[in-house]
Amino acid sequence: MSRRLGIGIVGSGFNAKFHMLGFVGVRDADILGVWSPNQQNAARTAGVARQLGVGEAKPYPSIAALVEDPAIDAIWLCGPNYARIENVEEMVSTIERGKGSLLGVACEKPLGRNVSEAKRVLELVNKVGLPNGYLENQVFAPQVEVGRNLLWGRGAKLTGRPYLARAAEEHSGPHGPWFWQGSLQGGGVLNDMMCHSSLLVQHLLTDPAKPTSSVRPARITAHIASLKWTRPTYSKKLAATMGKDVNYDKAPAEDFASMVIEFATDDGHRVMGEATTSWSFVGPGLRLSAELLGPEYSLSWNSLDSGLKLFFSREVQGKAGEDLVEKQNAEVGQMPVVANEAVAYGYEAEDRHFVRCFLKQQKPSLTFDDGLNVVKVLMTAYMSAEQGRTLDFPPPGVDAFVPAVAKGTWKP
Repeated sequence: MSRRLGIGIVGSGFNAKFHMLGFVGVRDADILGVWSPNQQNAARTAGVARQLGVGEAKPYPSIAALVEDPAIDAIWLCGPNYARIENVEEMVSTIERGKGSLLGVACEKPLGRNVSEAKRVLELVNKVGLPNGYLENQVFAPQVEVGRNLLWGRGAKLTGRPYLARAAEEHSGPHGPWFWQGSLQGGGVLNDMMCHSSLLVQHLLTDPAKPTSSVRPARITAHIASLKWTRPTYSKKLAATMGKDVNYDKAPAEDFASMVIEFATDDGHRVMGEATTSWSFVGPGLRLSAELLGPEYSLSWNSLDSGLKLFFSREVQGKAGEDLVEKQNAEVGQMPVVANEAVAYGYEAEDRHFVRCFLKQQKPSLTFDDGLNVVKVLMTAYMSAEQGRTLDFPPPGVDAFVPAVAKGTWKP
């Protein structure tokens, strides 16, 4: 392919840098620009792209400036949840005024903090006919894709479709203060991470030869809890680490969530998905896991079963870091090492997919419509947890619903 996609990244944090690592394995794109409200951060993050050799990135003074530059063909939205609508409005406004054009926009999770916001994002990009892709890395993880295709191609073909999928994402808590604040993030761990697990179970239960719509959420039961970070010792530790605006004595968010999704299928079979997420997991670091079960077969994936382990005795003393695994919790003892996290977690494959779709003007496998549906699932889960009952999907009132955690009124 002779054409290369010039990419501008909105955001300069942890997620933006993970995408840059993913682009090391993408051959037909260059990261050329970074915008952040903090220009020092934008310059620093652009430098990361140059060091990785994924493009001659430079900091831009505004999102409008990114869109106006003919070298920028697509935008990757990697900014914080609370800035999503503002960022998309600036991008779309620039296109509406005829100041620039794009081949596409890709947006990190979640599309919005609630259904109303997600619908607004979708409405904005549709208004200018902008091709779009919803960035969900875990469905692109190599182990997930290979295992899913093999099970459907061999096990399901001979003995029947799978009927139960499980997925979990667990770690000890987010990197930045705003993630912990329900009013800024839109909730707690359910809003932050259940977007991954809920879509992953649906993905695993869907025949690779059929659209995602062939397996549809029908009923949802969910629970949320604060298991660790509202304990006095840990709420004080959290405030000391994240700052005075993170006060879990007064405005807590859930650090654990579970959800059961009953799916309706085009083939008439009853299938189930179990999803869990946690900021209260204590282990070597981030753990992604999934299972898929059928009549005569099963799949099992655990990202910490990486194939590489290191052991450090007590004599090996050093600074705390994340050089072994994301959200690393220890530096001594036997530790797993995820050698290339951007590949293992699916960032490289998803970035390659969306780049090629935008270049070829093809519809991506996940669009903002899918992102909106994920937000509806999350809000239904919050409604279920608050009401203490199973809800049909989508329930009445979900479009206007805002979780109590986001309002600051939730009491664990």
